[in-house]
Amino acid sequence: MGAGVAKKSGGGGRRGRRRGNSSAMADINITPFVDVMLVLLIIFMVAAPMLTVGVPLKLPETAAASLPTEQEEPLTISVSADGGLFIMSSEVAENELIPKLVAVAAERTSKKVFIRADGSVPYERVAQIMGALNANGFREIGLVTDANGPTLGGAQGGAAAQPNDG
Repeated sequence: MGAGVAKKSGGGGRRGRRRGNSSAMADINITPFVDVMLVLLIIFMVAAPMLTVGVPLKLPETAAASLPTEQEEPLTISVSADGGLFIMSSEVAENELIPKLVAVAAERTSKKVFIRADGSVPYERVAQIMGALNANGFREIGLVTDANGPTLGGAQGGAAAQPNDG
């Protein structure tokens, strides 16, 4: 990356001036490095908004405030409109949900679990999943909803899609 050869302008030494004497140039050319970093910055700026949980759901809307953000990505269980269960973005069978969730949670520092359920999923189904989680040692369970839902007074509230403690 940019080490070149520079000619000496002076002579000196025992034999006087030498012709064609050269030494390595000490300057580093950082222009290619800056170009690469700018390209990477643009790629990450474009790709970052697309890095959301990969299960498409229509979350219910509420006016609840958001929870503080965590240092690691939260452990998320999604329930799709057709009843499919997902841990993060991987689909799992109903009888495999708890064993896989216990295995994943054993490698994490936080024991919080967030449930993302499509708005068309019956409340009974969500309550059954929460009960199964609670019975297997998961005590910190949050429900993820979209904001801007109605408040009890009938007004619209909230800001963006946020997990709500449940």
